Amino acid sequence: MPKINPLPNPVFDGLVHMLTNDDYQPQLTKAFYEDYQHAKNFLLSYRGSQDTFNAYRRDIERYLQWCHIKENKTFTQIKREEFERFLSFCQNPPKSWIATTIHHKFIEKEGKKVPNPKWRPFVVQQSKVDTKMGKTPNKSDYLLSEKAFKALFAIISSFYTYLMQAEYTLINPTLLIRQKSKYYKKKPFSNQVRRLSELQWGYVIETAEMMAEENPKKYARTLFIMNILYGMYLRISELVVTDRWTPTMSDFHRDQDGLWWFITVGKGKKERKISVSHAMLNALKDYRKSLRLPPLPSPNEKISLLVSHNTHQPLRNTRFIRELVQECFDRACDRLTADNQQEDADQLANATVHWLRHTGISDDVKIRPREHVRDDAGHSSGAITDKYIDIELRERHRSAKRKQIKPDFLDEESE
Repeated sequence: MPKINPLPNPVFDGLVHMLTNDDYQPQLTKAFYEDYQHAKNFLLSYRGSQDTFNAYRRDIERYLQWCHIKENKTFTQIKREEFERFLSFCQNPPKSWIATTIHHKFIEKEGKKVPNPKWRPFVVQQSKVDTKMGKTPNKSDYLLSEKAFKALFAIISSFYTYLMQAEYTLINPTLLIRQKSKYYKKKPFSNQVRRLSELQWGYVIETAEMMAEENPKKYARTLFIMNILYGMYLRISELVVTDRWTPTMSDFHRDQDGLWWFITVGKGKKERKISVSHAMLNALKDYRKSLRLPPLPSPNEKISLLVSHNTHQPLRNTRFIRELVQECFDRACDRLTADNQQEDADQLANATVHWLRHTGISDDVKIRPREHVRDDAGHSSGAITDKYIDIELRERHRSAKRKQIKPDFLDEESE
């Protein structure tokens, strides 16, 4: 058997490349090449969902690399003991397998795609605050969260079910693991809620309005993005062109009853209709006014919902939207600090775009029927929506102040 490189090289490219031009063949022995082919076919069975494909590709890639390099065993040779070693390995991978920043798996070289030597299967993450402070990510801080571990376990288990159905292996080693909880490494308790408080959201949306008023040409789009992410709980991927949907102005439309709706296609290519409030409709009118368009879109209007100011082409990169939202967050943080609201500013400094969806759902579920919020958010069940039902700590404490220990009639008898 040829000498095995101790450092992993990427094996699976992006979905589009794997479907159209998979000319890259990993340097594997015949036995491991069969593993690769089965893993590739398994991944391509999820080509209907880009997000699912990406998640499965990440963990299948890790498993293939570990089997090949660390164990020197094929999928069919892995038993319970080896699989437990894999789980422990993912909890504490060697530093040589960890990167401090995300790298593309493949790079162009002499007109061909080749493995990127900087890529690693694991990436250490740090908070936005630490990044702003100039701190460097430390490989020793790598931690596989409980959520990520559960996803990893489920994906490998599903993969082995596929291999058994394909008659490639006779056993599923994941089914023999009786105590998964021993692999969980939870972070110290944190009371950070991944949503904005009423005060924080007030500062954020007011900041966006101020930015749009100062420079409509530059920031009217930012204000609209903040409104639609919060007001209609959109995921950031639902604002850009993807293989499942191209957002246009006419996705806002009026039905025969005069009611306005917004159509989008989300995760799993599921189309959903979102109710549009009066406030959201006014936000749309203001945004279209900045583009010198009529107040409301006409049926079948093909104008893209969001375009680049430079190229006037539809936005395709979610990273650009993240940067726009982050600029608004940063300015809101500065205003909170100036107004002696440092605790709120510090929490907002860690916020991400997805917090706006969480905030919109959490705020609406307090005043709207749960089923209505569920359908607008695109949740598969009411149980998911229930997770957003919370009561602010201050409100909870205020109601507790009125609690009594002694019954009222005892106080009356003592008088």
